[in-house]
Amino acid sequence: RQGRITIPPPLRAYAGLSRECVVNGANTRVEIWDSQRWETYLADQEETFAELSEEVLPGVV
Repeated sequence: RQGRITIPPPLRAYAGLSRECVVNGANTRVEIWDSQRWETYLADQEETFAELSEEVLPGVV
């Protein structure tokens, strides 16, 4: 779902945000990621996520 969030320029620069972003709920906080950085993070973490899933739910995932 698309929407608009206004983020001040200094915070956009600090976070490396481009025009397209991902908003992610993470426990008790919300994270805003640059879309490309989010995709790269997910690809880098895929193996770790798979290992954790197997540890938490052995044989299910």
